[in-house]
Amino acid sequence: MNELTEAGGEVRTLAERVFQQLQEAIVRGEIPSGTKITEPGLAQAYGISRGPLREAMRRLEAYRLIERVPHVGARVVQLSMRELLELFDLREALESMAARLAARNMTDEEIKKLRDVLALHERQQGMPSEEAYFQREGDLDFHYLIAQGSHNRMLFTTLCDDLYYLVRLYRTQFSAAGARPQRAYLEHYRIVDAIEAGDEELAEMLMRRHVVASRQNVSERYAVALDDHQ
Repeated sequence: MNELTEAGGEVRTLAERVFQQLQEAIVRGEIPSGTKITEPGLAQAYGISRGPLREAMRRLEAYRLIERVPHVGARVVQLSMRELLELFDLREALESMAARLAARNMTDEEIKKLRDVLALHERQQGMPSEEAYFQREGDLDFHYLIAQGSHNRMLFTTLCDDLYYLVRLYRTQFSAAGARPQRAYLEHYRIVDAIEAGDEELAEMLMRRHVVASRQNVSERYAVALDDHQ
């Protein structure tokens, strides 16, 4: 491997690390929705050069966590209430389909992994709910694993590449309070039971109800947040 290739690899590795830091800060609300962001400001805050930062910002834009606004520049995405409800309409349709397909296609090993994740969450119930249940991602995310278990590559790509981080942002910031996390946890168990039983219709129905309940909870809390910022 020549020096140029090695340097390019280091830039990509650094860009990946910066992307992970920034997306986590956005999802957790440490960089609030609507916040204007600049490359010089982020470069100074994170102590990185502009090259890796530019690549990380391109990924954040591709994942819809930042947006370019005319005469404003780049800012953290801030959905209108209508856009948020449209996002949940899409989730309802696609995730209920994923649950149906998971009931048809998920292997015993994949179902065991799903149950292991729920067991892990149960052991963490003593932690604050927003840390214990809604801040996980990837292989520790219930919805991610069901989309993966659908064995439908196009559906998985839509849910877990195109929409995943945007959904996670609103789920993290506006679901992890009150009694909703505990109810969601029980709903997850019932969905897994239906998937393991191979009951496609029940798995689809339970997931649809689960997303609808999440939509109602998130939209109510988001409406309050929007009023507070007016």
